Amino acid sequence: MEWKETLSRYIDLTNEALSTYTDIENGENKQVINAMQYSLFAGGKRLRPVLTLAAAEMLGGSAKMALPYACALEMIHTYSLIHDDLPAMDDDDLRRGKPTNHKVYGDGMAILAGDGLLNLAYEIMLEDAIKQDNPKPCLKAAHTIAVAAGIHGMIGGQTADLMNEGQFNQVAEPSASTLAYIHQHKTGALLAAALTAGAYVAGATEKEAEAMKSAGFALGLAFQIQDDLLDLEGDEEEMGKPVGSDLKNDKMTYPAIYGVEASHEKVRALTDGALGIFKGFGSTSAFLQSLATYLISRRS
Repeated sequence: MEWKETLSRYIDLTNEALSTYTDIENGENKQVINAMQYSLFAGGKRLRPVLTLAAAEMLGGSAKMALPYACALEMIHTYSLIHDDLPAMDDDDLRRGKPTNHKVYGDGMAILAGDGLLNLAYEIMLEDAIKQDNPKPCLKAAHTIAVAAGIHGMIGGQTADLMNEGQFNQVAEPSASTLAYIHQHKTGALLAAALTAGAYVAGATEKEAEAMKSAGFALGLAFQIQDDLLDLEGDEEEMGKPVGSDLKNDKMTYPAIYGVEASHEKVRALTDGALGIFKGFGSTSAFLQSLATYLISRRS
């Protein structure tokens, strides 16, 4: 099976499961459920769930056993985008070529939709874990995701990003360590958690899980730098959102500090590092190797 067929299979499994998880009996809460579904099915790449399912299968587990954790990651990622687009944060009008959640449902409902997705993510992970005869691997996966989404992960990175917005051109020597913290936590943490959680659910050893975590952080940093580059070089129609927002908001980015060419080189080096880790797992890592290579050339 070609890797793109495997990718489609993972995406289809994720979308089917997300539809089931959000097929919720509603009453007075109908509007928030509609808002949750609006952003969850707005056309995301499903990268985080794909990584989770792929890691689980690579290590001898099944995609089915990893689905709750894959879907939880997508819900957490989507909630972060809803909140990121709000006027108090990036104040964006478009996301994936569609009006942002708050433009459709209002600021208050968008906040609640994000909160709803975050809480539903924890519900489905814990519901799955308590069904298991041996819940420890699943609890380790859930804990990994929770840490990556919180103040020691994504929220920590978002905080540093927000605090440093508008400061890049105000300081004589932009802090490379601050930029590294933002990238590692804002983007890298959830991608590392995706691979690590998939490994845990499949019964991986701590050594295997740590290898997945390292590969995830490398991919996460490469992914974020590529995002920064696309904000400079990308096509608005392809990306489904305005380009140039980093410059407009005076954000500290990798290209802003190190330059465009050095940024491209860093993306390639980080990807090579992740590929080296995947190759250590043998032929079962073929899909992850192909996916990592593809991410270098993505245009959205």
